[in-house]
Amino acid sequence: MILWFTIVQLVVAVGVGAVALILGLAGRRPSDLTVGGMALVLVLLLAQVVIAIVAPLAGNPPVGSALEYWVYLVSAVLIPPASVFWALIERSRWSTVIMGVAALSVAVMVWRMQVIWTVQAA
Repeated sequence: MILWFTIVQLVVAVGVGAVALILGLAGRRPSDLTVGGMALVLVLLLAQVVIAIVAPLAGNPPVGSALEYWVYLVSAVLIPPASVFWALIERSRWSTVIMGVAALSVAVMVWRMQVIWTVQAA
């Protein structure tokens, strides 16, 4: 994967996660900022899906296990909508904390996907 795109994803996911955790621990309910941040995380993940489909066609296949990469990617794509859905249903400060933890989990998955795509031996 493209390193700069991965760095953008990491910065956005960690930033959204940190803001949501701070707001949740401060007692704030889900806001437009936290929900919008999770939507941005999801948009970047969907862009990564497109890149992951196009890159092998352009001669840049993953170096590691493609199955492991796609399992991480599909899991990461499911986490933001699930956390936002739960936050909008419950509307508590803990649901904001959960959105923060979900965003940080996505950041870890994104870095793992970068490692699978570029570093691991097949």
